[in-house]
Amino acid sequence: MKTLFTSLLVAPLIILSAFTLQSNIDGVIGALRSGNAEELSKYFDENVELTLPDKSDNYSKAQALQIVRDFFNNNSVTNFEVKHKGDNGSGQFCIGTLQTKSGNFRTTVFMKMKGDKQVVKQIRFQALE
Repeated sequence: MKTLFTSLLVAPLIILSAFTLQSNIDGVIGALRSGNAEELSKYFDENVELTLPDKSDNYSKAQALQIVRDFFNNNSVTNFEVKHKGDNGSGQFCIGTLQTKSGNFRTTVFMKMKGDKQVVKQIRFQALE
């Protein structure tokens, strides 16, 4: 009886946590689709590794927000098309094409668990020829 009761309590928590993890990567995808740097930065870890066509480094959350904001402003995002997303053990990832008025960029996002939530650790924007 105790086992059944415990199972009934634990099962909904596991199911709800799966939706929470999925919503984080979906939130990142939504921010990329709209070119909204502020919304995207809500998912940033304290330090984020950014790779852009002209620079690559680790940045604080505030610096990363400014750099991504400038990138989106200079490239006017029109859409983000997801090619693949999934789990990589301790987090999630997403690979897709960021479509902009100045060209397309292969975009990769890596997220990791930090405490009880997923945070963005790395974003790569690579120009597509």
